[in-house]
Amino acid sequence: MHVYAGNLYGGVERMLAVFAAEASTDPRLEQSFALCFEGRLADELREAEAPLDVLGPVRMRRPLTVVRARRALAEVMERRRPDVVVCHSSWTHGIFASVARDRGIPVAFWLHDAVTGRTWADRLARRTRPDAALCTSAFAATTLERLWSGVPSAVVHPPIMHHTVDPLRGTILRGVLGTGLDEVVILQASRMEAWKGHRVLIDALGLMAGSPGWTCWIAGGPQRPAEEVYLEGLRARAEELGIAHRVRFLGQRADVPLLMAAADIVCQPNLQPEPFGITFVEAMQAGRPVVGTAAGGTNEVVVESTGFLIPVDDAAALADALRTLVEDEAVRHRLGAAGPGRARELSDPLRQMERMRAVLAGIVRADGARADAAVADADAARAGG
Repeated sequence: MHVYAGNLYGGVERMLAVFAAEASTDPRLEQSFALCFEGRLADELREAEAPLDVLGPVRMRRPLTVVRARRALAEVMERRRPDVVVCHSSWTHGIFASVARDRGIPVAFWLHDAVTGRTWADRLARRTRPDAALCTSAFAATTLERLWSGVPSAVVHPPIMHHTVDPLRGTILRGVLGTGLDEVVILQASRMEAWKGHRVLIDALGLMAGSPGWTCWIAGGPQRPAEEVYLEGLRARAEELGIAHRVRFLGQRADVPLLMAAADIVCQPNLQPEPFGITFVEAMQAGRPVVGTAAGGTNEVVVESTGFLIPVDDAAALADALRTLVEDEAVRHRLGAAGPGRARELSDPLRQMERMRAVLAGIVRADGARADAAVADADAARAGG
């Protein structure tokens, strides 16, 4: 059973949606989902006909909502009888892991982000030691000991479904977005959060204002009030640099594979280390060259044959990389051609779901062995008495 919040939509949500969509590929792995919030993820899980329970909204400043959600999860566990519960993120683990532990159900923690161990969510999570941890990247795994020392762990990359997009649909989308076929489209598709580096991209594009032939699409809309303010600042910066007419803010999109098929370059210049980089894998799968920053999980994903890595927060270096790709079609094609193979190597759904199943099966076997040992000890004690 996967347990998560589900109120926003980003990499974790996309991964869980793939688990649901690909559930039939491994009959040995039965998955169910428990979310706190209704939203896009819940809709996608229902569309995939995945077993889903909604526990109710949780607001930490309202303790009664926490109590109600924990009770709801306990009832779900009684009904579904999962062999193992997987808590995604410190927030979820801190609130719900002990509910499973109190019922003798093995608990796994899925580490999606590099943790500091200092946030309130991390401190709350630390109270319940998991039986094992799954880490989205080797980089993220290096931070696990900030929560617990000695917890068995394994790296399981987010699985990414292969999307085949008719090129004609990409051509039509360009027309809908008012972009000519001769324009080189630079796409950033990410959450509308400052650390994703939109500001650096716009500053780099400002340095390219005199270069013809490019258009930028920015996909991803604000999901919280602070992100609304951030978006307005990006619009203002594009106006200030005189490139607003070449930068299109597309808002929240559910057609990212189509956007990537219609674009020519995918760029995400993170200001902080990316735990993994699902967007880069999706871009490579679509045969698009990628540009990211040399930090965190991105170093594990992007290689020389598929794109460029630049220093963090370096608009000039980013402009140089983008300018090369915009001006040299042969380089774009060479880097893009190497992408699909690299994407399969990293995030083939069958391979990653098998890795997940193996880790979780190991937890269940170990828990069964402990239970057998406890019964044997009890029997021996009774016999001795």
